[in-house]
Amino acid sequence: MIRIKDHKTRYMFDPFAHLGPKRRKMIDESWAGVFRKYILTELPVKLLAKHFPSRKGHPTKELYAMMGALLIQQMFDLTDEETARQFAFNIEWHYALDITDNSDESAYVSLKTIWNMRELITQTGLHDIIFNTVAEKLITEFKVSSENQRLDSMHITSNMRHLGRIGIFVQCIKKFLVNLKRHHQELLNTLDPELVGKYLDRKQENSFSMVKPSDSSRTLEQLAEDLFLLVERFRNDDNVSSMTSYHLMTRVLKEQCLVAAAGSGQPRVAARKNKEIASSSLQNPSDPDAGYDAHKGKGYQVQLAETYTTAAEEDGKRPLALITYAEAEPAHHSDAKALKPMLDRVEEQGQKPERLLADTIYGSDDNCDYAGKKNTELIAPAMGALKGDKKISLDMFAFADNGDVLSCPAGHAPYRIHNNAGKERISACFRQDLCRDCYKSNDCPTHPAKKGRYLRYRHKDIRLLRRRALEQTAEFHEKYRYRSGIEATNSEIAQRTGIKKLRIRGMAKVGYCVKLKASGLNILRAAAYRRRKRGRDLKFLPSFPLQRVFVVVKEQIYCRIKQFLQISIFYPADLISHPAFSG
Repeated sequence: MIRIKDHKTRYMFDPFAHLGPKRRKMIDESWAGVFRKYILTELPVKLLAKHFPSRKGHPTKELYAMMGALLIQQMFDLTDEETARQFAFNIEWHYALDITDNSDESAYVSLKTIWNMRELITQTGLHDIIFNTVAEKLITEFKVSSENQRLDSMHITSNMRHLGRIGIFVQCIKKFLVNLKRHHQELLNTLDPELVGKYLDRKQENSFSMVKPSDSSRTLEQLAEDLFLLVERFRNDDNVSSMTSYHLMTRVLKEQCLVAAAGSGQPRVAARKNKEIASSSLQNPSDPDAGYDAHKGKGYQVQLAETYTTAAEEDGKRPLALITYAEAEPAHHSDAKALKPMLDRVEEQGQKPERLLADTIYGSDDNCDYAGKKNTELIAPAMGALKGDKKISLDMFAFADNGDVLSCPAGHAPYRIHNNAGKERISACFRQDLCRDCYKSNDCPTHPAKKGRYLRYRHKDIRLLRRRALEQTAEFHEKYRYRSGIEATNSEIAQRTGIKKLRIRGMAKVGYCVKLKASGLNILRAAAYRRRKRGRDLKFLPSFPLQRVFVVVKEQIYCRIKQFLQISIFYPADLISHPAFSG
């Protein structure tokens, strides 16, 4: 049975009036006040309610409170036990989630309910909708402009061990044998007891962790043989080959081993060399979705985009910046491929930027062209450097607006230009007699041919030349200096939400945590901005004594109304009209 509370209808009496005006002001200006006022009623509870029967079964926990609690859990990086305790006793949580009574039905949640709700939201992808809803609501309410944005990535890890190659082989084989023993004991008994004992016997379980570096190659070959034997042994057994642990073994065999064809005279299987292992290979059997980055290591990475503004506030402090895009991906994915999905996603949300700042790796020519088609100015340094072993480079030539060569560094113009628009190639031919007598001919990047000396290049090369020339201008430096601000965002979300080290494994659950933690940071930033803005607005309010008069009058009116209602319940109407009750 679905239980959803109406949080939009106002209370006749404030259920949190017992806090007093000072504590009420503190809680209203905190993250709890922002959550209660802007976020709670916007949560996509109706989409969650579709997965529960409307009239049968035990009533669910109040769905707004549950979805909000899971969001707050990621915002403060809490365990499930800590979440249940905060849900039960923390007045800030009660205020944010609109929990108005202290009954177990309203203010208690079990660990199993937290697990089930989190799993349901992860499987249905509701965390994407929560992130989009929170970002859109805060951008609208706080009038944040999305025309200027910046993009960067950060490395994160899941709750997995960092295994070497020997550890990966051992864990895959051990996991398979444990599952085989659990589900198909009779098949496990058909295997060599010595082979099974190496991986399941507790007395021998540390033998692979104490391998000397000089013996690592020999141990890898032995593990590859055992892995190949198990894969071949159960290849045609449908009951075993459908197991997840068996698929992990076949993946490791394919990615980290070389299997020789039958009758080739070579060993059946051999471990690949370290440099031949792809970065997308399996890093840990407990988290098959994780990748490897040669610079940052194993795990995942998060692509983050946020708004920024070049204008300062009246008090000189930074204005509100909100995260508009947060996406998790394996660590081996290149940042160069992340810009196009980012632009597509923010455009769907109605938050497409007019100017986007990014690091060098995002600034490929293809990305610039794609951003231009989206009417977005991508400001990023050009990748790489000019190619060639000559002292004279392509940037020393003079070019027209359409990319044709006007003159060489010696001042000679080509007598023929062939522009192949289909392949985006340009060939400029210079006269042989001019180039023969030129003192720069030995350093020139042109190539001799029958009809002259040819300079061959692409339109892409001209675009890169112009971008590199633009990077040297003061205008570019003035625009690009705001990119470094997102490094502070990477640090802030790591320190405040614990995104660098997650408690879960798997791409789906990592994406869930990333989305909700980014939403939580947006809420915390909005609360801080709201406090700063209220502090500035107080300068234009009446002086303190007059404010105190307003507060006292308000409290007196509230008390008289409450007193009147209590009297009307316990006393007859003729006594209420007595002069003793007049005030």
